[in-house]
Amino acid sequence: MQISAISFDGDMTLWDFYKVMRHSLMHTLGELRRHVSTQRALDLTVEDMIAIRNRLAEEVKGEVWNLEEIRRLAFEKTLEYVGYPDSDLAMHLNKIYLKHRFEDIELYKDVVPALDILASYFKIGLLSNGNSYPERCGLAGRFDFVVLAQDVRVAKPDRRIFQITAQRACCPLAQLLHVGDSLEQDVAGADAAGAHTVWLNREGLTNDTGIQADYEISSLTDLPAILGVD
Repeated sequence: MQISAISFDGDMTLWDFYKVMRHSLMHTLGELRRHVSTQRALDLTVEDMIAIRNRLAEEVKGEVWNLEEIRRLAFEKTLEYVGYPDSDLAMHLNKIYLKHRFEDIELYKDVVPALDILASYFKIGLLSNGNSYPERCGLAGRFDFVVLAQDVRVAKPDRRIFQITAQRACCPLAQLLHVGDSLEQDVAGADAAGAHTVWLNREGLTNDTGIQADYEISSLTDLPAILGVD
């Protein structure tokens, strides 16, 4: 296996997205209640806000790609739900959310040590369906290439996004290794495109999907040894 470049998924691979997302929504919910005192606002939960956002994302799928815009629209829907429609307040809530979403993000402890080693041997990149640009999450200057679905308007597991990634890495797909936590989006998508795959299984989950990665690891610190550069 000849590898020239490694692409990393972002959410749940380099950082705990669900933790920082819920943390940010808690701050936003507190701000919402400062402005809105309806019973529905008082009863609103973070899980309600997540559900509203996910329904909205499905409604605009393929039409609106920018995730910050989707989040803003979701806050508009949330305010409608609590009986207080206000587009200006939705924009304000979006700013509060995004401030915490990016300023409070925490990298997994194995990220920087692994990147420090691998960057000496391979081109390193970020390939994400999310919207965490490297400079927003403490990884400025760490990547040779960055591909975000909202920018190229195609998302994992579509093989086209892996083709774009290989082009930006200036290597053939057969020399690209993709690392991610999702069997469906990361492993199956990269494999279908012709890239090599690593499933990052931090939680020790059982794989009963039939999708098989070339390698399975529980920590990014295992990756250099697999590639013979430890």
